[in-house]
Amino acid sequence: MRLSRRRLNRTLLQRQHLLERVDAAVVDEARHLVGLQAQENLPPYLSLAARLSELDPADVTRGLEDRTLVRLLTMRGTIHLLAAEDALPLRAWTQPRMEQELRSSQNVRGAADVDRAAFAAALRAALADGPLAQKELAQRLAEAFPDRPATALGQVARLAAPLAQLPPRGCWKRSGGVVYQYADAWLGRDGWDAAPPDVPEVVRRYLRAFGPATAADVTAWSAVTRLGPVLAAMTDLVRHEDDAGRTLYDVPDGELADEDVPAPVRLLGCYDNVWLSHARRDRVTDPEKRNAWMGVNGGTANALFVDGWLEGLWRVEDGRVHVLETLRPLTRSEQSGLASESARVERLLAR
Repeated sequence: MRLSRRRLNRTLLQRQHLLERVDAAVVDEARHLVGLQAQENLPPYLSLAARLSELDPADVTRGLEDRTLVRLLTMRGTIHLLAAEDALPLRAWTQPRMEQELRSSQNVRGAADVDRAAFAAALRAALADGPLAQKELAQRLAEAFPDRPATALGQVARLAAPLAQLPPRGCWKRSGGVVYQYADAWLGRDGWDAAPPDVPEVVRRYLRAFGPATAADVTAWSAVTRLGPVLAAMTDLVRHEDDAGRTLYDVPDGELADEDVPAPVRLLGCYDNVWLSHARRDRVTDPEKRNAWMGVNGGTANALFVDGWLEGLWRVEDGRVHVLETLRPLTRSEQSGLASESARVERLLAR
């Protein structure tokens, strides 16, 4: 079946729960979305508020504290808020992305070539007595490798091993620096090499939340490469085409949205996965509008979606939604939707 760009847009939004909010627990939504982008503290709360009928931000805090949720470096080499059972398999699957960064990142200069077996032993020794703050962990590693920069050694640690960021990092309106512990130790689970990830099942889960999609799309979401043969070998998947004739894979029970279904205004964070998870961002934006969001070092502001597309930029200022600009004139109905959504976000921010 050939799928129009607009139908792909509506299908993505439907699977992302951005057409209609759902009544779901935070951990279940994190599981459905295969994690929420969480480089900063606020964005996952915005992502959840845009998708859930009701969000008590304390539920995220409780999840981090009772270890049903965890913050861990995974897809694209970025921190994600994950359901606990997803953390180690996803980290194992995305480890090649971390190895690539170890070879190329300026952040590990001076320590990238450290002997990995000796480094792993030093890291285990450093964390043997419990979690450590990022700076203290780096200093402990520098004692073992005095000829290497401490900061670079700390960066090697987060890339070479599955180190969870512990609460209060990520908790609602609570300050706290980065504190690390091995994710398996923190979660009380077997090590990340105990159960290799079921890659076809990860692909299916991606498609349920982001599909239909190409192999390149799965790579854009995860930064894991060489997935074309994996999808091609999955005989249970159905195949569609986009307007350019590219093959789109999907789960057999994947529902396709009608292209005329309305898409309400949504206020999303700067790096919501809804528009970071396809090789071409045209599923949710036009190139020139994406350029309005993109600065020299990444996104410049949060994303305002109107009628399913990126149509503006906004920030939180003094607990209020401040729209920096809209990328086209909004209709009276859209302005009303923006006012309603802004009020909803402000009620969240006031909690």
